[in-house]
Amino acid sequence: MNSAPRPPQRVIDQIKACVEKYRRKTGTSAHPDAAVTESVVLGLAQNVDEVGRPLRHCNFHADKQAELADSRRSVRACDEMQRYKYCHCLLFVTPDGRPVTEYLPEGHEGRGIYGLVDYRAPD
Repeated sequence: MNSAPRPPQRVIDQIKACVEKYRRKTGTSAHPDAAVTESVVLGLAQNVDEVGRPLRHCNFHADKQAELADSRRSVRACDEMQRYKYCHCLLFVTPDGRPVTEYLPEGHEGRGIYGLVDYRAPD
């Protein structure tokens, strides 16, 4: 059970807007189970509320302040999403809720878990 207070709605709305913008850019979809998306969005919003930046929620941050010193580890989508269009936190997925794995290198754990997920977003 997460005991952190709920972030302000304005912060949640900002994160949702950024997520939607990135989905349009990448041609990905929301997970069909809204609770998956809500959990990740709330985690990002909690980080914004706590440290002022949306540290990636799908990574554990033992020292959030130290993470802030490396701007590559915050604000933007993770390296796997940018390089391979693969989102292991399931924030950016195909319409059926699977992460895109077609661009992952051979032997990547995502291919082992989900198999080959070839997805061409509609124009």
